[in-house]
Amino acid sequence: MLPAFTKKEERSDMETQGDIALIGLAVMGQNLILNMNDHGFTVVAYNRTASKVDEFLAKEAKGTNVIGARSIPEMVAKLKKPRRVMMLVKAGAPVDDLIQQLLPHLEPGDIIIDGGNSLAQDTARRVREVEAKGLLYVGTGVSGGEEGARRGPSIMPGGSPAAWPHIQPIFQGVAAKVEGGAPCCDWVGEGGAGHYVKMVHNGIEYGDMQLIGEAYHLMKDGLGLSYDELHDVFADWNTGVLDSYLIEITRDILAYKEPDGTRLVERILDAAGQKGTGKWTVQDSLEHGIPITLISEAVYARFVSALKDERVAASKILSGPPSPRIAVSGDADKRAVIDAIRDALYASKIISYAQGYMLMRSAAKANRWNLNYGGIALMWRGGCIIRSRFLGKIKDAFDRDASIVNLLLDPYFKGEIERAQAGWRRAVASAVTAGIPVPAFSTALAFYDSYRSERLPANLLQAQRDYFGAHTYERVDQPRGQFHHTNWTGRGGETSSSTYNV
Repeated sequence: MLPAFTKKEERSDMETQGDIALIGLAVMGQNLILNMNDHGFTVVAYNRTASKVDEFLAKEAKGTNVIGARSIPEMVAKLKKPRRVMMLVKAGAPVDDLIQQLLPHLEPGDIIIDGGNSLAQDTARRVREVEAKGLLYVGTGVSGGEEGARRGPSIMPGGSPAAWPHIQPIFQGVAAKVEGGAPCCDWVGEGGAGHYVKMVHNGIEYGDMQLIGEAYHLMKDGLGLSYDELHDVFADWNTGVLDSYLIEITRDILAYKEPDGTRLVERILDAAGQKGTGKWTVQDSLEHGIPITLISEAVYARFVSALKDERVAASKILSGPPSPRIAVSGDADKRAVIDAIRDALYASKIISYAQGYMLMRSAAKANRWNLNYGGIALMWRGGCIIRSRFLGKIKDAFDRDASIVNLLLDPYFKGEIERAQAGWRRAVASAVTAGIPVPAFSTALAFYDSYRSERLPANLLQAQRDYFGAHTYERVDQPRGQFHHTNWTGRGGETSSSTYNV
């Protein structure tokens, strides 16, 4: 194995050579370069448009040790061996195109790193293709946005294991740190494991944002809270179990005013966008047969929001309850409803993470990844968009039992769900009565009630399938794995369909 790099190594005649190259000088790329520079690493900056390199060196990177390159050959020539080349470009074809441009200039043992939001299956393919040429390939999730890239992101690398010793000091050096100085970065696994974990992270992010939006909607329209009151509620929530980056920024957003005193959020069009990682998470859950119902509803809620013109027209035609207000009897009861909404948000958040971990466990089994689930929670503990106090409890759960099937079965989370359950149910019931949509709160509660049910009406569903399609069924009074068919009408035959599960 090639010797691992440390930033304290003797540089001598290699003083001007870069420790790593980064391609792509958009906001994330620029901030990550400056972060690496702050931690003592010499970065070679390259962009397809050379003028962006010159502009970056003259402005943001002025006075740093960042080295500019105006071509791929120049960039490669300025790197120490094994060369480390990190791409921060748009997912899909641009990544494949750039790899093809890099390969002729690199040597066996050199490392190509994709730091964008690539599909895990694409990353797994690229690992195989690049390794076949004697090089190493890493697909890494980088979360935290502009601020995280600059001050310390969460980094989730996977791919060629032999690459890890050569990038570990850089990645762990620039990553966010949590209690005890632990970096929010560790090796995730082979193939597309790093990008898969980042994809699930983004799916959970969709869920967290939808849950917060539903809480905001219930309090604003259901209880009639002012923006000052909403700001105070979220400020209070950020000191308790909901302490997180997303709750913190929601608090700040609700206080932000336009020059005329109007809250800016009130003037933002209610049509949500997305870049696709949430949709990928849902699509992959279908392949694995894992019910990540909350993330799915969060994705669909964005789709519904995008139907703005249709919704405006429908609002003039379709009716609901006479008032969207939640009935309360005095200030104490109003406070109780706010607490119930907090409990609904917290309990639903637990469901979302439990489902996300169910999906990662299924993918790990299918791909033979040895994922460190507690370590993933630690990687998400700081730097990333979903960073929160809550994630420390997930790590604790896997420390107690690394093989736990579902987070809901952990004693801590079981207790938290039981504590929050009455408020959760009240919040959902209040929303339904008032006609305020809470798809994420509702589906989380439905999943919880389904998961805790010893018996569901799927027996009737199986009977229907056998009736119209001879799809067979299992019996409670016979061993599992034995399939039966009934001639329900007396007119059918005894031949049944083959059994299979998606």
